[in-house]
Amino acid sequence: MCAVAFHPQKPLLASGSYDRTLKLWDIATGECCQTFSGHLSGVWAIAFAPQGDYLVSSSIDQTVRLWNLTTGECQQILHGHSNWVMSVDVSPDGQQIASGSADHTVKLWDAQTGHCVNTLKGHRNSVWSVAFSPDGQSLASGSDDKTIKLWSVATGQCWQTLKTQEPYERMDITGVVGLTAAQSTILKQLGAVAR
Repeated sequence: MCAVAFHPQKPLLASGSYDRTLKLWDIATGECCQTFSGHLSGVWAIAFAPQGDYLVSSSIDQTVRLWNLTTGECQQILHGHSNWVMSVDVSPDGQQIASGSADHTVKLWDAQTGHCVNTLKGHRNSVWSVAFSPDGQSLASGSDDKTIKLWSVATGQCWQTLKTQEPYERMDITGVVGLTAAQSTILKQLGAVAR
């Protein structure tokens, strides 16, 4: 298993797996009560709609899928990413879906139509996580570029970038003796400066 999510209203748990399936589990009995199939590669992330009426999954196959919990059928296949889709979240009102990908982008989708309504660009590496704010007005995305970006859902504009300080960030190595050229280059890549 590589992804799990609790149902927001019922004692159910969903899991996604590298075997390309999603399973719905009854927590009380520990039994699998439904299996969803359709992804062409492993399932990377899953999220329930807040109302609990559908499930969203993302996959190495570069797609996001919406699943009907009653029938187990795939309702929509969202195409648009050009690499693995590593994260998904559903807005608090259930109307939008966000997905983050190894293609360095975040996409916002209309949950009803399946159309991409915006592509958020700015990360310089894979986007591992996405999360809507409780009011649905902002979206956070976390990336391998060591940043968290905060986006306006309405405009698609990044309004803040959060970044942790690198271990050698702003360390002045001017005049330091005994460093090879390779060591100096690596220290600069880790944030050191030479004036």
